[in-house]
Amino acid sequence: MNHATGSPIARLRLRQMRRTALSASVLNGASVALGLLLMALLIHALFGAHAASNASVGAIVALIPDTPRARRGKFAHLIVAPLLGVPLFLAVQLLRGHPVELGLLLVPATFFAFLSTAWGRPGMPVAAGLMFAMLLALAPEPAASAHEALQRTGWCALGAGLYVAWATAANAVLNERYRAQTLAELLLTVAALLRTHAARITRMPVPDTLGGVLRRQAALAEQLQAARDLILETPDTPGRQRLAGMLIVVLEMRDRLIASELDIERVQASQAASLEPLAALSCAMALDVERVADALLWGSRPPMAREHDAVLSALREQALGEARAHPERSEAMRQAALLRSVCVRLGDQASAVRQLAALARGEAEPDLSAVRSGWQLFVSPAYWSRQPLRGLWRWRQPALRHALRAALAIGTGYALAMLLPWGSRDYWVLITIVVVLRGSLAQTLERRNQRVLGTLAGSALAVGLLAAQPPVAVLLGVVVLAQGLAHAFVVRRYVVTAVAGSVLGLVLAHLLSATSQPAFDFAERVGDTLLGAALAWGFSYVLPSWERMRIALTVRRVCRAMAAHARQSLALATLAEVTGQPELAWRLARREAYDALSALVQATDRALAEPRAVQPPMALLEQLQGHGYQLLGQLSAVQSILLLRRQRLQLQAIAAPLAEAAGTIEQQLDLQRPCEPVAARVEGGRDAMPAVPEDLPDPFVADSSPWLLRRLALAVALAGEVRVDALAVLRESGAE
Repeated sequence: MNHATGSPIARLRLRQMRRTALSASVLNGASVALGLLLMALLIHALFGAHAASNASVGAIVALIPDTPRARRGKFAHLIVAPLLGVPLFLAVQLLRGHPVELGLLLVPATFFAFLSTAWGRPGMPVAAGLMFAMLLALAPEPAASAHEALQRTGWCALGAGLYVAWATAANAVLNERYRAQTLAELLLTVAALLRTHAARITRMPVPDTLGGVLRRQAALAEQLQAARDLILETPDTPGRQRLAGMLIVVLEMRDRLIASELDIERVQASQAASLEPLAALSCAMALDVERVADALLWGSRPPMAREHDAVLSALREQALGEARAHPERSEAMRQAALLRSVCVRLGDQASAVRQLAALARGEAEPDLSAVRSGWQLFVSPAYWSRQPLRGLWRWRQPALRHALRAALAIGTGYALAMLLPWGSRDYWVLITIVVVLRGSLAQTLERRNQRVLGTLAGSALAVGLLAAQPPVAVLLGVVVLAQGLAHAFVVRRYVVTAVAGSVLGLVLAHLLSATSQPAFDFAERVGDTLLGAALAWGFSYVLPSWERMRIALTVRRVCRAMAAHARQSLALATLAEVTGQPELAWRLARREAYDALSALVQATDRALAEPRAVQPPMALLEQLQGHGYQLLGQLSAVQSILLLRRQRLQLQAIAAPLAEAAGTIEQQLDLQRPCEPVAARVEGGRDAMPAVPEDLPDPFVADSSPWLLRRLALAVALAGEVRVDALAVLRESGAE
C-alpha cells in the first residue's frame, strides 16, 4: 500500500524527484551536456569523429569547474584548467611511447596539480581538470608522430576554448534562474530544520540528537555561503533585490532556530500539554517555507503564509490563567514565564515566514540598507589570490601533504599498471585514484565505496552498449548524456556520478582508440577500479593530515569569532546604534562565528573516521560544540530582544549590563589572557541542553529588560564554559 501512486510516501518521493529535477545542479548538468553536445556536433560535422573525440577531452577538462556561480569572475574561474591542462595533454601525447619518461612527467605534474587544493573549493576542480587532461590523453593509441600529437592537442584546445565560451555565456543567461533555484534549495533546508525542531520538541518519531542538528547547521552554513555568492552579487534589479531580501530573512530565521533550541529541554520538562501545539506550529511554518521554495522552483506565485497568532495567544492565556489561579505556586509562574518566552520567539519566527512569503509574492519591499553598500564583503573572492601560496610551504600544511600523497599514489599506480596484463588501459587505475583520494580519510572512505559500486554498474551498462556496436553519433550522444548526469550529481549523489562517469570513460576511450573489446573492458575496468580504490585508500594513511594536527587553529578561530560576534551583537543596544536593520559589521561577525563553529563540527565528524590513536579529544570537542552552539543561541536571543522589543526595553538601565557582558565575554574567550572562568550554570555537552536552574522573569510584566538581562547572564556563563572546553581541547591535543 505504501508504494501505491496515491500513498503519502509515494507523493513525498514524487515531490522530492520534482525538486531534484528543478534544482540548480540538474540545470547546470543540462547546460554542461548541451554545451558538450553542440561542441561535439559542430566539430564532428566540420572535421570528423576523430577530431570530435579529442575535442571532447578538452571540453571535459574545461567543464569540471563549471558550476552555478556569480557572473563576476566566471571566465577566470573556467580558463585556468584548460590553460594548464592542454600543455599537459600535449606532453603526455609526445611521451606516450616512452613509459619511463611519461612516469617522470606524471608524478611531478600530479604534485603541482594537487597544490591547487590550497585554494579550497575553487582549486579542487582545477586539480581534477589537470589530472583528467593527462589521464584521458593516455586513452588513445600513442601518436604515430609529433604532428599527430600536435593535431590531437589542437582539437583538444579547440574543444576547451569552445566550451569555456559556451559556459561563460550560459552562466550569464541562467544566472537569474540559478539565483532562484539556490534560494529555493536553501529554503528547503530551513524547512527541514523546522521539522527537526518540531520532532525534538515531542521526541517523535526519533528526532536528531544535538550532534545531528549541529551537522545540519554546519551544512546549512556552507549552503548559505554558496547562496550569498550568487544572490548578493550586484542586487541592482527589483527581482534580484527581492531574492536578496528573502536571503536576509532566512539568515534571521536561522538565528531564531538556534535560539529556540535553548528552551526545548525545559518545555519538555514542564509544558507537556503544550508540546503538540508547539510542534504543529513549527511543522506548519515548515510547510509554508516549502511552498515558497516550490514556487521559486516552478516560477509561480506562492500562497500567503498562515497566521498563528490565535494559537500562540491561546497557549499564553492558558498558562497565564493557571498562574493567576495559583499565584502561590512558583512552578505555575515558571511555566507561564517559559511559555511566554517560547511563544514570543515562535511568533517572531512566524512573522519572518509571513515576510518571506510576502517578498516572494511581491507584496513587500526588501530592506537591503546594509547589504546594498557592502555586498562584496559577503561573497567569495572572484580572483585567484597569491595568499594561499605564501603559507603553503610548511611541512604540516594539509594541501602540501595531500599533493605529495597524490603524487606518490599516482606514481605507484602507474608502476603497477605497467605490470598488469592489460597495461594498454592503465589510465583507469589512475583516474580511480584521482577521484577517490581526498584530503581526509573520511572523505576517501566514502568515495571508495561509492566509486566501486558505481563502476560495477556503469561498466556493465557500457559493455552492453558497446557490444551492440551503435554508430559513432549515438556514442557521442551517450558521452554527452553521461557527462551531464555525472556533473549534475557529483555533490548531490556521487554514486550516480560514478555510474555515469564509468559509462563516459569507457565509451570515450572506445571512441578515441576504436580497438577495445567490450567484454574484456568490463573485466579490466572492475580490476582497475578495485586496484585504484585500494591504492587511494592505502595512500590516505601516507603523510596524513589528521584533524588533531590542525584542531588547535580551529578552536582558536571559534573563540575569536565568538568574541567578535558578542562585541558586535551587544553594541547594537546603545541609543545611537539600535535600528531596525543590524549593522554591516555585525553581519560579518555573525557570519564568521557560524562559519568557525561549522568548521569545528565538520572537523570533528571527519575525525570520527580516523584511527582512535590519532583522534583529537572527541568528548571535549563535542562538549565545546554544544556550549558554542548554546552561546550562539543566547546571542541570537539577545539580538532578537534588542531589534524586535526595543519599545519594551529600559535602554538606560540595560546599557551598562550590555557593555559589561560584552567585555566579560571577550575576556573569557581570549585564550591568551589569564582569566578565571565565570561560574557556569550550564552543564551538558553536544547531545543535551538541560534545564538551567534559574528564576524566570515575572510573566505578567510587559517590560522585556529582565529577559534581556537573563540572556546576558546565561551568555556570560556559557562564554566561561567555552573557555574551559577550549583550553581542555588544546591541552589534550598538546597545543596549549
